Amino acid sequence: MPRITLFFAALHVLLMLWLAWRVVVRRRSAKIGLGTGGDYALERAIRVHGNFVEYVPLALLMLALLELSGLAAPWLWSFGVMLLIGRLLHAQGLSGKSGTSFGRFYGTLLTWLTLLGMSVLGLTRFLGLP
Repeated sequence: MPRITLFFAALHVLLMLWLAWRVVVRRRSAKIGLGTGGDYALERAIRVHGNFVEYVPLALLMLALLELSGLAAPWLWSFGVMLLIGRLLHAQGLSGKSGTSFGRFYGTLLTWLTLLGMSVLGLTRFLGLP
């Protein structure tokens, strides 16, 4: 069983629910049922949640496949931690202000490096390379 992936998937689900809750709270306070109604704070909350949903499922799938392929636990823990920190940083950075920010930049960088690393290791395992 992919226990390490299960752990990180559970943490990411909690983060996703928190991001979704922020959208719901803003919708209710602004009385906007569908779309953004021109509410900038709602638009930002939706985008933060949406960005998370765009990246995390595929990353967790890669983590699970690597774990099932027998990748050593230190690699799996490293990828899981990097992804979680990247997503937390990105959510914090994108929630704060428009444009670049520490959280947005480094959150994106960590997420992309994690995806790249998992992809490279996935390909090397597929090809049977050391």
